[in-house]
Amino acid sequence: MNIREALRRASQALAQAASEEAALEAELLLVHTLATDRTHLYQRLSDDLSPGAADAFDALLQRRLAHEPVPYILGRKEFFGLEFEVTPAAIIPRPETETLVELVLAFCASRRSGGPLRIADVGVGCGAIAVSLAVSLPQAEVIAVDLSAEALALARRNAERHGVAERIDFRQGDLLAPLAAHPEPKSGVSRASSPTVDAIAANLPYVRTADFEAGPPEIREHEPRLGLEGGPDGLRLVERLLRDAPGHLKPGGALFAEIGEEQGEAALGLARACFPEARIEIERDLSALDRVLVVGT
Repeated sequence: MNIREALRRASQALAQAASEEAALEAELLLVHTLATDRTHLYQRLSDDLSPGAADAFDALLQRRLAHEPVPYILGRKEFFGLEFEVTPAAIIPRPETETLVELVLAFCASRRSGGPLRIADVGVGCGAIAVSLAVSLPQAEVIAVDLSAEALALARRNAERHGVAERIDFRQGDLLAPLAAHPEPKSGVSRASSPTVDAIAANLPYVRTADFEAGPPEIREHEPRLGLEGGPDGLRLVERLLRDAPGHLKPGGALFAEIGEEQGEAALGLARACFPEARIEIERDLSALDRVLVVGT
């Protein structure tokens, strides 16, 4: 069997399994199997697959047909122009989350401060937001918080991969609770740490419980529920974050929280109750869907 035939068969099998991107997924799996790129793959369409390569490709294809997401199979996902390691320890970063990163960067560009900006990424997951911000803001201090030790370890590996681990303070804990006195990672000695930050970025779980349970098996069976499901209305953790945030933001600071496309009005109401004097708005993503709650103090 040559490469052209392998792609055809895999695409057909994935299409029959209701994959919306069957041809692309077949290409990605075969590119990974052959340790090549798409350009060279298409230059070799007439080449025969070795028995070993054919078996390896079929093994990856069977994993996808069992609804395992392609990024988990490949072990990587691109986000904001950077490649991230991904594992089931954290959710797969989505393109719409890049809107949040862009908004934080725009805020930081407009912010005038006597010292380096301090940003907290709450619910860091694989580190997509924290690492992207640290790469784009060389003078910023980033605090990365997650309840999951496995997610924090994954985020740290991604920070090391992109050379920003020394500027990201990884802290395990619930929402904003870790923004307090914290031991130095290397010395173990507790240091005084200001409880205030210039910006809070959060991609917390916001999928409604019913939607999660009715969702596709790629999500329901493979991605961590802890990173996706946000209670009956999806805003359980976002509400808790908003209630705690006023005591952690510096004057002139801002909070950026990703939300679902149907949660804009509800999120605005929660934010107004917690920040009655703040500037509050909903920003949309590239698909013109409500995506980020922005609170400016």
